[in-house]
Amino acid sequence: MAPVCVLVGAPGSGKTTVGRLLAAELGVEFRDTDLDIERLAGKPIPEIFIDEGEAHFRTLERAAVAAALASCAGVLALGGGAVLAEDSRAALIGHTVVHLSVQLPDAVKRIGLGAGRPLLAINPRATLKHLMDQRRPLYTEVATATVVTDGRTPEDIAAEILPLLKR
Repeated sequence: MAPVCVLVGAPGSGKTTVGRLLAAELGVEFRDTDLDIERLAGKPIPEIFIDEGEAHFRTLERAAVAAALASCAGVLALGGGAVLAEDSRAALIGHTVVHLSVQLPDAVKRIGLGAGRPLLAINPRATLKHLMDQRRPLYTEVATATVVTDGRTPEDIAAEILPLLKR
């Protein structure tokens, strides 16, 4: 069993919104590894960062990505930082991975600055820019396709992705 597609991208790229639309269109489940982590930990991600730290969260994230890749037959959205782990990047080989590309202004408009995002708590705009710059090459590395999301509706983005998927 393998996901129909895996969505990767920065916070605010539309992974969850577009992923839900794709799953509905295809008649398959939608799964988000961030939600899997919250269920497993029994608390929201910001609390995991506060209580146990980022290293613990990344350990949970690597396990959630591996489990989801092995058991999800639908559309899978990975957390923005999931590609930081080399083993997670390696596990994506052979999957249809769509990088939802977003530039800083659109990402800021979509997510705001910091609300519920622990890595953006201090100097959110500069931090988000740094995270995006750091992760963009990793998203590109794992992607089988890149879709630009800036200034576009989720429906338009989903419509561009559908023909890319093996069904």
